Amino acid sequence: MGGRLLYDLTILSSLTMKMEISVKYIVLFLTLLAVLAISPVSNAANIAAGKEKAIIICAACHGDAGVSPNDDWPNLAGQKNGYLIKQIKAFRDGERVAPLMAPMVRSLTDTDVDNIAAYYSSLK
Repeated sequence: MGGRLLYDLTILSSLTMKMEISVKYIVLFLTLLAVLAISPVSNAANIAAGKEKAIIICAACHGDAGVSPNDDWPNLAGQKNGYLIKQIKAFRDGERVAPLMAPMVRSLTDTDVDNIAAYYSSLK
């Protein structure tokens, strides 16, 4: 009987230690998740850099604030970020042909495109 009790206590102690370790890992994981959720993403688009580039490259046709002064050119303010990225890259990479757009976007890097799209999509 005493041997069985000792065996049961050993098993119980082992399970308790495993549960404590599991709880510690869960707490560590949740803490890490919380830190990542509130930390800025290092590769996030830079709206300010996008605005600077957009003023130089895009504003003459699409307006400083993304509202075109001409009915022939679309407004970019408030467009969806993913849509802007896709279209700018299509112009840049020759997948979408537009004689006026190609020279404007040819030198843009992916980071430039992400930043410009972030700027215009942030405008309402």
